[in-house]
Amino acid sequence: MPRQARDRGPTQRQLRVGEMLRHALSQIFSRGEVRDPDLEGVSVTVTQVKPSGDMRHATVFVEPLGGRNAGGVVDALNRHRGFIRGIMGRMIALKFTPELRFREDTSFAEAEKIETLLRSERVRRDLKADGDDPDGS
Repeated sequence: MPRQARDRGPTQRQLRVGEMLRHALSQIFSRGEVRDPDLEGVSVTVTQVKPSGDMRHATVFVEPLGGRNAGGVVDALNRHRGFIRGIMGRMIALKFTPELRFREDTSFAEAEKIETLLRSERVRRDLKADGDDPDGS
């Protein structure tokens, strides 16, 4: 693939298909169709689905509510990805149902880490030294 094509980001079709897959997966998880001890009582949020250029594969970013036991939840979803793909294939209108790869979405944890850093006493002290009001008023 030429460098220019890689740097452009996802196509409109990839974005549209990703959103369709995300909605289908959210419905599957909300109905509790996947039975696994690691998923019992866990609410799973599908934050993003990134289909490959040929739409044969899709990376699904998930986050369990509260972020607890994310590794176990992702492992359980990957164990059942064939079953999930079968259910999803009956729900969507695509020529091929993509192979799924589940990954933990770490963006929430990163955002929380940055927020904690910005609220730290060290940053407040640096802002005061510059003469800025840390509260923004």
